[in-house]
Amino acid sequence: MAQAYDAFLLVSFGGPEGPDEVMPFLENVLRGRNVPRERMLEVAEHYQHFGGVSPINAQNRALLAAIDAELKASGLTLPVYWGNRNWHPLLPDTLSQMKRDGVKRAIALFTSAFSSYSGCRQYRENIAAAQQVVGEGAPQVDKLRVFYNHPGFIEPIVERTRAALDQLPAERRASATLLFTAHSIPLGMARTCAYEKQLNEASRLVAERIGSNPWRLVYQSRSGPPSQPWLEPDVCDAIEELAGQGVTDLVVVPIGFISDHMEVLFDLDSEARDKAAELGVNFVRAGAVGVHPRFVQMVRELIVERMSDEPERLALGQFGPSHDVCPVDCCKYEPQRPAPQR
Repeated sequence: MAQAYDAFLLVSFGGPEGPDEVMPFLENVLRGRNVPRERMLEVAEHYQHFGGVSPINAQNRALLAAIDAELKASGLTLPVYWGNRNWHPLLPDTLSQMKRDGVKRAIALFTSAFSSYSGCRQYRENIAAAQQVVGEGAPQVDKLRVFYNHPGFIEPIVERTRAALDQLPAERRASATLLFTAHSIPLGMARTCAYEKQLNEASRLVAERIGSNPWRLVYQSRSGPPSQPWLEPDVCDAIEELAGQGVTDLVVVPIGFISDHMEVLFDLDSEARDKAAELGVNFVRAGAVGVHPRFVQMVRELIVERMSDEPERLALGQFGPSHDVCPVDCCKYEPQRPAPQR
């Protein structure tokens, strides 16, 4: 059903803006989660490696500015806002500002192309909690559908992947292995959502458009305790296995991320690249979609789609467009909590 909106909201993860913010930010991220403190300190060092500043903030500002310009150029008069789960601007503050500005109903883009508890349902829970904080008059927020198979997502990834392949000698491009990477999640979470299925489909759609290169879907950036099973294989383990099989060229495609933020820059450009170098494997990374014009255009298309009586619901592949309104039990998951202290 067509809807009328009076604002656009970008909803994302958040990140520290300086060294003193790293630990408070990570404590926000990991509160209530069964993650060893040693792992938190290890991740803190990743941020300190970049001066304590998360790249995701500048990338979100750039994306919001690009979306604002795209909307204005197309005649859509929607003011744009940005709110985060874990760090400033926090969602309660953003929704409070929207209320003061008279916003009644907003349409939101979550910075995740795939369905999962942490990439979709948890953000909806965050918005509901922020609305409770704001109280009466808090704006209603609807989310755009997940876009893992939208041509505006797939086409930029194909372009980025081809650009990465072009960094290899011409005679080796066709035999290079494509490694599509995404954030690992607990198996318990994966069983309640379409995350794996959507990632495999998106990777297949890209690989088919590239050509006949061999490809695999792998995972990265797990943060849970060793006793908790997460999606595998890990990207570094996969690199080691492929090196043992004689693979000499890898093109790593961070398909699970829309920007080159910390988990791309450190976990791929540092750790995975170092592993490949140690094994004598040539490592090239494709860029994320970022502010690619086709991706920004896609955001506008998704907004127009929700505001239209007869929308054109673009989707590639076998599964068609995702639902607009999530079912009650969609991506439901009860995270493991730390054991009580005795």
